[in-house]
Amino acid sequence: MVALFAIGAIAIAGVAAACGDDGGDGGDGGGAVGELNIGVLVPLTGDLSPFGGPGADAADLAAKQVNAAASEAGVDLNVVLSQEDTKTDPQGAQEAATKLIDSTNVSAIAGPWASSETIPTAENVSIPAGVPLVSPSGTSPEITGLEDNNTVFRTAPSDALQGQVIAQVMAGEFGADASVITANRNDAYGNALVDEFTKVWEAGGGSIAGNVPYNPEAQSLDSEAGQIAGETDAWMIIDFPETWEKMGPALVRTGDWDPAKTFSADGLKVASLPDDVGEESTEGMRGTAPTSLEAPAGAAFDALWADEVGGDVGTFSWNNFDAVVVIALAAAAAGSSDPADIAANIASVSGAPGEKYTFENLADALTALQNGEDIDYEGASGPLDLDENGDPGSSNYGTWSFTGGELVDSDEVISFGGDGG
Repeated sequence: MVALFAIGAIAIAGVAAACGDDGGDGGDGGGAVGELNIGVLVPLTGDLSPFGGPGADAADLAAKQVNAAASEAGVDLNVVLSQEDTKTDPQGAQEAATKLIDSTNVSAIAGPWASSETIPTAENVSIPAGVPLVSPSGTSPEITGLEDNNTVFRTAPSDALQGQVIAQVMAGEFGADASVITANRNDAYGNALVDEFTKVWEAGGGSIAGNVPYNPEAQSLDSEAGQIAGETDAWMIIDFPETWEKMGPALVRTGDWDPAKTFSADGLKVASLPDDVGEESTEGMRGTAPTSLEAPAGAAFDALWADEVGGDVGTFSWNNFDAVVVIALAAAAAGSSDPADIAANIASVSGAPGEKYTFENLADALTALQNGEDIDYEGASGPLDLDENGDPGSSNYGTWSFTGGELVDSDEVISFGGDGG
């Protein structure tokens, strides 16, 4: 377990060293921005629909906070959001992004959410248009290496880290030398996360008894479930809620699968899942996900959410809130709503040098930017510190489980980068 964590600390070291490399115009002085139209791409339908509504609420909440702060500070900035449903579909996301850029003339985009949406939308739409894109939950390691002309960012950490976290937690539960069957939806998210887990698991002394990638669009997953179930110490399965409505019951029908020996990740961290698919398909399952626990403004955001929105904070809602805020701060730093100017300042407002600010003192942050000062925005999701690839330079993960038909978050925090390693 210690050895696995050390791998994670080493992997992040090179990234952390690049944090706060401004490369932007944060110190040149902000000015009037006027109306700032930000596109919001959310999965209101499709596989990730449970995340979409809260994600949209988070974007609205961010715009409200920025506009109130701008009014208080006397800064000429008014955020207007234009929202489109990606349908959790790569083609749908690209069509929605094209509409936002060509017809709505947005200056930047918060979203999309799935990696399988984010990568083609960036490559085929936002990068050619020169419009900055900030994904709140596209976690595939492939996003890091996109040739994006410094226009693609994310407020969620890469699954190059989450694969290590899952391996660490499972090693503590089943032993580092355990045999594991892995399975995943056959897309950018599932394939990458299983690959990252497998590398760390085998390096730590464990074995992979088999891997079963499956088509999330298939009408039936009974055949694949039969391949997944069987003799093993544990399972690691990566999926989204809508597909789990087929896979979970199919695994139960085999009679050779135990959800209590199964780990997953953020894609299945949805409170309604036990009701949607049945407790037999979820009870005892555990997983990992980025967490706002110990984030600079995490607790304050949760309190704000309770007052302004109500209900549970959806997974990655913190990240979408931060995506909208950093876009607005980048525009204020540039004194411009031009996409290129915003892109040039997103990394600089999210990390050192500069005085630290959270959403609780956004008016002061906007005033500082108006005066040509550097700022370091500390997010609701974490410190951010976006690096030269647009990735967060530090990240916190938590663990969760389905217990008694309820989604239960633990208070365990595993940190990478920053002060956490």
